[in-house]
Amino acid sequence: MIGAGMLGLDLAERLNASPVLSCELVASRQSSASALRRAAQLGCEVSAEGITAVTCADVDVVFDASSAEAHPAHWAALASADVLLVDLTPSSGGSMLTPTVNAVRAESDRHLSLVSCGGQAVLPVLDAIARNSERVEDVEVVTTVASASVGPATRDNLDEYLATTGYAVERLTGATRAKVLATISPALPAPAFRAQITTCAYGIQPAALADAVEAAGAAVRQYAPGYEVSALSVDDDLVRATVTVTARGGRLPSYAGNVEIINGAAVTLAERYARSREVGHRG
Repeated sequence: MIGAGMLGLDLAERLNASPVLSCELVASRQSSASALRRAAQLGCEVSAEGITAVTCADVDVVFDASSAEAHPAHWAALASADVLLVDLTPSSGGSMLTPTVNAVRAESDRHLSLVSCGGQAVLPVLDAIARNSERVEDVEVVTTVASASVGPATRDNLDEYLATTGYAVERLTGATRAKVLATISPALPAPAFRAQITTCAYGIQPAALADAVEAAGAAVRQYAPGYEVSALSVDDDLVRATVTVTARGGRLPSYAGNVEIINGAAVTLAERYARSREVGHRG
Protein backbone atom coordinates (compact mmCIF):
# COMPACT_ATOMS: atom_id res chain seq x y z
CA MET A 1 0.00 0.00 0.00
CA ILE A 2 1.33 3.42 -0.97
CA GLY A 3 -0.43 6.08 1.06
CA ALA A 4 -1.76 6.15 4.62
CA GLY A 5 -4.68 8.55 4.42
CA MET A 6 -8.34 7.63 4.91
CA LEU A 7 -8.31 5.70 1.63
CA GLY A 8 -5.16 3.74 2.38
CA LEU A 9 -5.99 2.85 5.98
CA ASP A 10 -9.50 1.67 5.11
CA LEU A 11 -8.09 -0.41 2.25
CA ALA A 12 -5.48 -1.97 4.54
CA GLU A 13 -8.25 -3.04 6.91
CA ARG A 14 -10.23 -4.56 4.02
CA LEU A 15 -7.19 -6.47 2.79
CA ASN A 16 -6.70 -8.06 6.20
CA ALA A 17 -10.35 -9.13 6.16
CA SER A 18 -9.99 -10.77 2.73
CA PRO A 19 -9.83 -14.58 2.48
CA VAL A 20 -7.01 -14.42 -0.11
CA LEU A 21 -5.18 -11.14 0.58
CA SER A 22 -3.35 -9.55 3.48
CA CYS A 23 -1.71 -6.17 4.00
CA GLU A 24 2.06 -6.66 4.28
CA LEU A 25 3.29 -3.06 4.06
CA VAL A 26 1.95 0.49 4.24
CA ALA A 27 4.47 2.95 2.85
CA SER A 28 4.26 6.72 2.62
CA ARG A 29 6.48 9.76 2.57
CA GLN A 30 3.93 12.40 3.50
CA SER A 31 1.73 10.72 6.10
CA SER A 32 2.09 11.71 9.72
CA ALA A 33 3.64 9.34 12.23
CA SER A 34 0.18 8.83 13.76
CA ALA A 35 -1.17 7.56 10.42
CA LEU A 36 1.60 4.99 10.18
CA ARG A 37 1.00 3.98 13.80
CA ARG A 38 -2.65 3.30 12.92
CA ALA A 39 -1.49 1.16 10.01
CA ALA A 40 0.84 -0.75 12.33
CA GLN A 41 -2.07 -1.37 14.71
CA LEU A 42 -3.81 -3.16 11.81
CA GLY A 43 -0.90 -5.61 11.70
CA CYS A 44 0.88 -4.09 8.70
CA GLU A 45 4.57 -3.36 8.42
CA VAL A 46 5.05 0.38 7.91
CA SER A 47 7.66 2.57 6.28
CA ALA A 48 8.20 6.29 5.69
CA GLU A 49 10.34 5.51 2.60
CA GLY A 50 7.50 5.45 0.07
CA ILE A 51 8.08 3.65 -3.22
CA THR A 52 11.67 2.79 -2.20
CA ALA A 53 10.32 0.52 0.53
CA VAL A 54 7.76 -1.01 -1.83
CA THR A 55 10.36 -2.00 -4.43
CA CYS A 56 12.24 -3.93 -1.74
CA ALA A 57 9.18 -5.73 -0.39
CA ASP A 58 8.16 -9.30 -1.22
CA VAL A 59 4.58 -8.62 -2.34
CA ASP A 60 2.32 -9.64 -5.22
CA VAL A 61 0.01 -6.61 -5.42
CA VAL A 62 0.70 -2.91 -4.87
CA PHE A 63 -2.14 -0.44 -4.31
CA ASP A 64 -1.35 3.20 -5.04
CA ALA A 65 -3.49 5.50 -2.88
CA SER A 66 -1.13 8.47 -3.12
CA SER A 67 -1.71 11.11 -5.84
CA ALA A 68 -2.12 11.36 -9.59
CA GLU A 69 1.10 13.36 -9.79
CA ALA A 70 3.14 10.68 -8.02
CA HIS A 71 1.63 7.64 -9.71
CA PRO A 72 3.63 7.64 -13.00
CA ALA A 73 6.89 7.43 -11.04
CA HIS A 74 5.49 4.56 -8.99
CA TRP A 75 4.58 2.62 -12.14
CA ALA A 76 8.02 3.33 -13.62
CA ALA A 77 9.65 1.90 -10.49
CA LEU A 78 7.49 -1.24 -10.57
CA ALA A 79 7.12 -1.86 -14.32
CA SER A 80 9.79 -4.55 -14.42
CA ALA A 81 8.66 -6.24 -11.18
CA ASP A 82 6.35 -9.26 -11.07
CA VAL A 83 3.54 -7.41 -9.29
CA LEU A 84 0.08 -6.12 -10.06
CA LEU A 85 -0.22 -2.35 -9.62
CA VAL A 86 -3.72 -1.12 -8.77
CA ASP A 87 -4.05 2.64 -9.18
CA LEU A 88 -6.64 4.32 -6.96
CA THR A 89 -5.53 7.80 -8.08
CA PRO A 90 -7.13 9.56 -11.08
CA SER A 91 -3.90 9.49 -13.10
CA SER A 92 -5.46 7.68 -16.13
CA GLY A 93 -2.50 5.30 -16.38
CA GLY A 94 -3.12 1.61 -16.93
CA SER A 95 -6.20 -0.35 -18.01
CA MET A 96 -9.42 1.26 -16.78
CA LEU A 97 -11.52 -1.30 -14.88
CA THR A 98 -14.63 -1.57 -12.81
CA PRO A 99 -15.66 -4.99 -11.47
CA THR A 100 -19.10 -5.26 -13.10
CA VAL A 101 -17.95 -4.08 -16.53
CA ASN A 102 -14.58 -5.63 -17.40
CA ALA A 103 -13.16 -7.39 -14.34
CA VAL A 104 -11.69 -10.22 -16.43
CA ARG A 105 -8.83 -7.94 -17.43
CA ALA A 106 -7.57 -8.09 -13.85
CA GLU A 107 -6.41 -11.64 -14.57
CA SER A 108 -3.96 -10.59 -17.29
CA ASP A 109 -3.21 -6.85 -17.14
CA ARG A 110 -0.56 -5.73 -14.66
CA HIS A 111 -1.39 -2.02 -14.39
CA LEU A 112 -5.01 -1.33 -13.43
CA SER A 113 -6.68 2.07 -13.15
CA LEU A 114 -9.79 2.31 -10.99
CA VAL A 115 -10.59 5.65 -12.68
CA SER A 116 -12.10 7.47 -9.67
CA CYS A 117 -14.78 6.99 -7.03
CA GLY A 118 -17.21 8.75 -9.37
CA GLY A 119 -16.24 6.45 -12.21
CA GLN A 120 -16.82 3.38 -10.05
CA ALA A 121 -20.27 4.73 -9.12
CA VAL A 122 -21.56 5.60 -12.59
CA LEU A 123 -19.89 3.14 -14.95
CA PRO A 124 -22.06 0.13 -13.94
CA VAL A 125 -25.22 2.12 -14.75
CA LEU A 126 -23.80 3.64 -17.93
CA ASP A 127 -22.68 0.20 -19.07
CA ALA A 128 -26.25 -1.05 -18.61
CA ILE A 129 -27.53 1.92 -20.62
CA ALA A 130 -24.99 1.33 -23.40
CA ARG A 131 -25.85 -2.39 -23.62
CA ASN A 132 -29.56 -1.62 -23.88
CA SER A 133 -29.47 1.15 -26.47
CA GLU A 134 -28.46 1.60 -30.07
CA ARG A 135 -25.98 4.32 -29.23
CA VAL A 136 -25.05 6.70 -26.42
CA GLU A 137 -24.19 10.30 -27.19
CA ASP A 138 -23.77 13.04 -24.61
CA VAL A 139 -23.27 12.01 -20.99
CA GLU A 140 -23.23 14.39 -18.04
CA VAL A 141 -22.15 13.20 -14.59
CA VAL A 142 -22.45 15.37 -11.47
CA THR A 143 -20.98 13.99 -8.25
CA THR A 144 -21.45 15.33 -4.73
CA VAL A 145 -19.14 14.24 -1.94
CA ALA A 146 -18.87 15.24 1.71
CA SER A 147 -15.93 17.50 2.44
CA ALA A 148 -14.94 15.37 5.44
CA SER A 149 -14.32 12.35 3.19
CA VAL A 150 -12.01 14.17 0.76
CA GLY A 151 -8.32 14.25 1.63
CA PRO A 152 -5.64 16.72 0.48
CA ALA A 153 -4.49 14.57 -2.46
CA THR A 154 -8.03 14.30 -3.83
CA ARG A 155 -8.48 18.05 -3.59
CA ASP A 156 -5.19 18.60 -5.39
CA ASN A 157 -6.21 16.09 -8.08
CA LEU A 158 -9.67 17.50 -8.83
CA ASP A 159 -8.80 18.42 -12.43
CA GLU A 160 -7.44 14.93 -13.03
CA TYR A 161 -10.57 13.45 -11.42
CA LEU A 162 -12.83 15.27 -13.86
CA ALA A 163 -10.72 14.50 -16.94
CA THR A 164 -10.07 10.83 -16.13
CA THR A 165 -13.69 10.10 -15.22
CA GLY A 166 -14.90 11.70 -18.44
CA TYR A 167 -12.36 9.78 -20.51
CA ALA A 168 -13.35 6.48 -18.89
CA VAL A 169 -17.05 7.13 -19.55
CA GLU A 170 -16.32 7.69 -23.24
CA ARG A 171 -13.92 4.77 -23.49
CA LEU A 172 -15.98 2.14 -21.67
CA THR A 173 -19.47 3.07 -22.90
CA GLY A 174 -18.81 4.38 -26.41
CA ALA A 175 -20.36 7.76 -25.58
CA THR A 176 -19.43 10.46 -28.05
CA ARG A 177 -19.00 13.14 -25.37
CA ALA A 178 -18.82 13.14 -21.58
CA LYS A 179 -18.86 16.05 -19.16
CA VAL A 180 -18.10 15.53 -15.47
CA LEU A 181 -18.74 18.01 -12.67
CA ALA A 182 -17.99 17.62 -8.97
CA THR A 183 -19.11 19.32 -5.78
CA ILE A 184 -17.29 18.99 -2.45
CA SER A 185 -20.02 19.76 0.05
CA PRO A 186 -19.30 21.26 3.51
CA ALA A 187 -22.93 20.71 4.56
CA LEU A 188 -23.74 19.32 8.01
CA PRO A 189 -24.83 16.68 8.52
CA ALA A 190 -22.47 15.41 5.85
CA PRO A 191 -24.32 14.17 2.74
CA ALA A 192 -23.95 10.67 1.34
CA PHE A 193 -21.87 10.27 -1.80
CA ARG A 194 -24.11 10.83 -4.81
CA ALA A 195 -23.72 10.77 -8.60
CA GLN A 196 -26.35 12.05 -11.02
CA ILE A 197 -26.28 10.83 -14.61
CA THR A 198 -27.96 12.44 -17.61
CA THR A 199 -27.46 10.94 -21.04
CA CYS A 200 -28.93 10.89 -24.52
CA ALA A 201 -29.32 7.23 -25.51
CA TYR A 202 -31.19 6.06 -28.59
CA GLY A 203 -33.37 2.97 -28.95
CA ILE A 204 -33.95 2.49 -25.21
CA GLN A 205 -36.61 0.04 -24.05
CA PRO A 206 -37.52 1.37 -20.56
CA ALA A 207 -38.58 -1.96 -19.02
CA ALA A 208 -35.48 -3.79 -20.25
CA LEU A 209 -33.27 -0.93 -19.06
CA ALA A 210 -34.85 -0.95 -15.60
CA ASP A 211 -34.12 -4.68 -15.29
CA ALA A 212 -30.53 -4.21 -16.48
CA VAL A 213 -29.87 -1.34 -14.07
CA GLU A 214 -31.37 -3.32 -11.19
CA ALA A 215 -29.06 -6.24 -12.03
CA ALA A 216 -26.06 -3.90 -12.25
CA GLY A 217 -26.86 -2.43 -8.84
CA ALA A 218 -27.17 -5.89 -7.29
CA ALA A 219 -23.77 -6.83 -8.71
CA VAL A 220 -22.11 -3.74 -7.25
CA ARG A 221 -23.64 -4.43 -3.84
CA GLN A 222 -21.58 -7.61 -3.68
CA TYR A 223 -18.56 -5.42 -2.83
CA ALA A 224 -20.22 -2.06 -1.91
CA PRO A 225 -23.39 -2.96 0.07
CA GLY A 226 -24.51 0.67 0.33
CA TYR A 227 -24.80 1.15 -3.44
CA GLU A 228 -28.27 2.13 -4.65
CA VAL A 229 -29.69 3.40 -7.94
CA SER A 230 -32.18 5.64 -6.18
CA ALA A 231 -33.82 7.08 -9.31
CA LEU A 232 -34.13 6.09 -12.97
CA SER A 233 -36.28 7.73 -15.63
CA VAL A 234 -36.55 7.54 -19.42
CA ASP A 235 -38.13 10.39 -21.40
CA ASP A 236 -37.89 9.53 -25.11
CA ASP A 237 -34.11 9.40 -25.65
CA LEU A 238 -33.19 11.18 -22.40
CA VAL A 239 -32.14 8.92 -19.52
CA ARG A 240 -31.61 10.19 -15.99
CA ALA A 241 -30.30 8.17 -13.06
CA THR A 242 -29.15 8.92 -9.54
CA VAL A 243 -26.70 6.72 -7.67
CA THR A 244 -26.21 6.98 -3.91
CA VAL A 245 -23.45 5.16 -2.01
CA THR A 246 -23.30 4.95 1.77
CA ALA A 247 -20.48 3.27 3.64
CA ARG A 248 -21.67 0.30 5.68
CA GLY A 249 -18.49 -1.48 6.66
CA GLY A 250 -15.34 -0.99 8.70
CA ARG A 251 -14.57 2.25 10.46
CA LEU A 252 -15.80 4.56 7.73
CA PRO A 253 -18.53 7.10 8.50
CA SER A 254 -21.70 6.48 6.49
CA TYR A 255 -21.14 9.51 4.26
CA ALA A 256 -17.79 8.14 2.96
CA GLY A 257 -19.38 6.06 0.20
CA ASN A 258 -16.78 7.44 -2.20
CA VAL A 259 -14.07 5.64 -0.22
CA GLU A 260 -16.11 2.46 0.18
CA ILE A 261 -16.89 1.97 -3.50
CA ILE A 262 -13.37 2.44 -4.85
CA ASN A 263 -11.79 0.35 -2.09
CA GLY A 264 -14.40 -2.37 -2.52
CA ALA A 265 -13.62 -2.43 -6.23
CA ALA A 266 -9.87 -2.55 -5.56
CA VAL A 267 -10.15 -5.57 -3.26
CA THR A 268 -12.54 -7.37 -5.63
CA LEU A 269 -10.20 -7.00 -8.61
CA ALA A 270 -7.11 -7.94 -6.60
CA GLU A 271 -8.85 -11.05 -5.26
CA ARG A 272 -9.71 -12.05 -8.83
CA TYR A 273 -6.04 -11.61 -9.79
CA ALA A 274 -4.88 -13.66 -6.79
CA ARG A 275 -7.29 -16.51 -7.52
CA SER A 276 -6.23 -16.60 -11.18
CA ARG A 277 -2.61 -16.89 -10.07
CA GLU A 278 -3.47 -19.77 -7.75
CA VAL A 279 -5.14 -21.63 -10.62
CA GLY A 280 -2.15 -20.93 -12.87
CA HIS A 281 0.30 -22.25 -10.31
CA ARG A 282 -1.72 -25.42 -9.77
CA GLY A 283 -1.87 -25.94 -13.53
